[in-house]
Amino acid sequence: MKCPFCGHLDSKVVDSRPAEDGASIRRRRECLACHKRFTTFEVMESLPVVVIKKDGSRQSFDRSKLLNGMIRACEKRPVPFDVLQQIADEIEQTLQNEMNREIPSDQIGEMVMDRLKEVDEVAYVRFASVYRQFKDISTFMAELSKLLQEK
Repeated sequence: MKCPFCGHLDSKVVDSRPAEDGASIRRRRECLACHKRFTTFEVMESLPVVVIKKDGSRQSFDRSKLLNGMIRACEKRPVPFDVLQQIADEIEQTLQNEMNREIPSDQIGEMVMDRLKEVDEVAYVRFASVYRQFKDISTFMAELSKLLQEK
């Protein structure tokens, strides 16, 4: 690590501790040439994830869109916001761990539905009705029947 004071390339780590809820590491370093101390932060590299929409267009993954969709589905339901944030975190981490940087939107939708089904069935049905774009009552009833059979 290059010293910000003298530009020397060698330094040693004097102290290291987690920062920002464990999302990064704070390191206190000492320059081996001028012996001045400075702080660095180490964060995990996150590569961009591109979402392939139903119409074939591509856009960057946006966690807030994912969270807003779940919030709308859980409106007036007893689902804590922390649970929705945890689901969004899990999905985002799963997407980051994928080797493929381009993910179809339907794959993300299925991940959301799988998790909402475990949390609140009404929220699941609401999300599914928007996501799957039910055309009529029979497709909606088919989804409800499938949900009831799984119980």
